[in-house]
Amino acid sequence: MALSSPLQDESIHQAPLHIISTLLAENSNLSAQDHENIIVAIAPLLENNHPPPDLCEFFCKHCRERPRSMVVIEVFTPVVQRILKHNMDFGKCPRLRLFTQEYILALNELNAGMEVVKKFVHSMHGPTGQCPHPRVLPNLVAVCLAAIYSCYEEFINSRDNSPSLKEIRNGCQQQNERKPPMPLRLLRPEPPTPPPATATLLPMSNSPQPAPPSNTAPSSSSSSSSPTPSLPLSPPTSVVNSSEILVELERNNNSANTKKKSAPLGGDSEPNLIDCLLVSPAVNTLSIQLPAQADRVLGCFALILKMLSDYDDWRPALASLLQPIPFPKEALAHGKFTKELKYVIQRFAEDPRQEVHSCLLSVRSGKDGWFQLYSPGGVACDDDGELFASMVHILMGSCYKTKKFLLSLAENKLGPCMLLALRGNQTMVEILCLMLEYNIIENKDTQLQIISTLESTQVGLRMYEQLCDRQRELKELQRKGGPTRLTLPSKSTDADLARLLSSGSFGNLENLSLAFTNVTSACAEQLIKLPSLKQLNLWSTQFGDAGLRLLSEHLACLQVLNLCETPVTDAGLLSLSSMKSLCSLNMNSTKLTADTYEDLKAKLPNLKDVDVRYTEAW
Repeated sequence: MALSSPLQDESIHQAPLHIISTLLAENSNLSAQDHENIIVAIAPLLENNHPPPDLCEFFCKHCRERPRSMVVIEVFTPVVQRILKHNMDFGKCPRLRLFTQEYILALNELNAGMEVVKKFVHSMHGPTGQCPHPRVLPNLVAVCLAAIYSCYEEFINSRDNSPSLKEIRNGCQQQNERKPPMPLRLLRPEPPTPPPATATLLPMSNSPQPAPPSNTAPSSSSSSSSPTPSLPLSPPTSVVNSSEILVELERNNNSANTKKKSAPLGGDSEPNLIDCLLVSPAVNTLSIQLPAQADRVLGCFALILKMLSDYDDWRPALASLLQPIPFPKEALAHGKFTKELKYVIQRFAEDPRQEVHSCLLSVRSGKDGWFQLYSPGGVACDDDGELFASMVHILMGSCYKTKKFLLSLAENKLGPCMLLALRGNQTMVEILCLMLEYNIIENKDTQLQIISTLESTQVGLRMYEQLCDRQRELKELQRKGGPTRLTLPSKSTDADLARLLSSGSFGNLENLSLAFTNVTSACAEQLIKLPSLKQLNLWSTQFGDAGLRLLSEHLACLQVLNLCETPVTDAGLLSLSSMKSLCSLNMNSTKLTADTYEDLKAKLPNLKDVDVRYTEAW
């Protein structure tokens, strides 16, 4: 009756589904064949309707008990496809997500296993290069995240009574402030040694230990460098019994009090992710072993994340969804999971699009990103820095905060950079040369150590000699003298500009016009060498966002800038907010938007003369 009714109302189809859900709840002794007959009978009603929650539970049970049933393939496949294409929020109906998860696991139980799952994912994407359904990817990622979380749920529940991140940061003052911790189902690789009588429960300790130096390559149990105070443990002696985990802690009241006084105040900020991983006994001294079923679930959904990262059109959105690291810290401490996920991170690092590989960095300062987790000393690094080197290479090629990025590497990862350079890694050799060229390293001894590292390999020696030659040319270029104004002929190129500037001294050059030439962003490498430059005319050139970002870092004294009819966009124009000396800015006929214009006006106090004609902000 519902199928043949001429009435067009969602409740016409939903009413029979709710009735069947009620009847199934009242009749729990039906045979497996009865289950299949019911599912086949209601299949037409599900073509244009999501199953109600109780019916989802019934479907989940069938997937678990009879994963090889033909009903799973023939009836459930179009239902799950409709859910993935049209569902807007699994939070409102979590059983839809659970049904999708159980359906995928049922596919994995078939003879072909993951090949069937792979074909299903491909069918959801479609045969073309662009998936026509925008909700498929976020829904698949939500299902994967929930499934992976469920694998570690017992471990997560076991730390319910351990200190929160806020309490770890501030320290738990007294032992009676916390309940006894629940036992963890963890296995230690080797038989443990019984602890001395001074052992105490980890969550009740509030004695932080000093962090190791940031310029050394720490071991897997040492804390990663971070501006956030960390609480690394001294090498503990631990024992696991049936009721609790005992961890020996060195107590030093004087050092603890001193550390407390020096720690920043303000209770709302949290320690970074790596410090939280290293402070937990579950991830610092013990290894996680999942039950067999949870291990199969983890393998299945980790492989789906790998498959999603192989689609070019899905990769930007996938990188954005995974940028906040939406996994429990138990998962990040599990070697098998981080090895599986490494493929996804590698795909991000190989993608030339900035919107993809920029997601390797943290969402905001003070938080750890994939770059930190997979760098030497990070909890997920297992390859002596190969992935780290490829991440640095791609980020240096597009990161507009090049100087800031180099400063971060110098502060936190100088040791690993030097070690990889010593082994002949060309990317790290370039990094060390840039640190010297931009005067990132102030300590003379560290500078000499970097120079020795560069001279120890052929590629390093060659690049260091080239750096010395450039420095000599730079001193000659910046020597006082030469013209104060210079105009290049039309049709001049980047090579012409470089050749001209290498011909003499331009230390007095204040006004440079490159209008109507063929220069591009590449000429920014030459422009940043002009110490006295105050006025720059780039009218009708191919100078773009990458060049603007470089100028904004090095030409802080620039006062007049003409970008009329250049291909710059908001991405590059926003970087001009650091050029506080700008008083005249021409953005006529660019891709400037109103929001960026308002932002620039607010951040450039000296800006008096602005031309925004023929832009969105006009």
